[in-house]
Amino acid sequence: MKNYVTDTFTVEKKVHAAGGKGHIIVKHYLGKEELNGKCGLFAEVTIPVGCSLGVHEHTGNSETYCILKGHGIYNDNGTEREIGPGDLTFTPNGFKHGLDNTNGSEDIVFAALIIND
Repeated sequence: MKNYVTDTFTVEKKVHAAGGKGHIIVKHYLGKEELNGKCGLFAEVTIPVGCSLGVHEHTGNSETYCILKGHGIYNDNGTEREIGPGDLTFTPNGFKHGLDNTNGSEDIVFAALIIND
């Protein structure tokens, strides 16, 4: 592996992500080679207005969201609460979470980090 600087990111559109509504956009900060099996994901995720990332369980890993922009309803293992810029969420192995932007007025943007156990 070498050091480098890039302005090129892999971007993917996921329709009905984890059973959610509409689509999300995932801008990968690092690829599989850089993650080196230690992390499952390090990316910027955008949930457009009217869309959601469905509730899903983490098995063998944990996930953290750092909310950068927008407001939504975060499902924290069955408990819903409002989130916004500056909020940090953590979902440990064996727990569920999801994020809904169906009542928002702007896209939700967050950094996501999945760490493998």
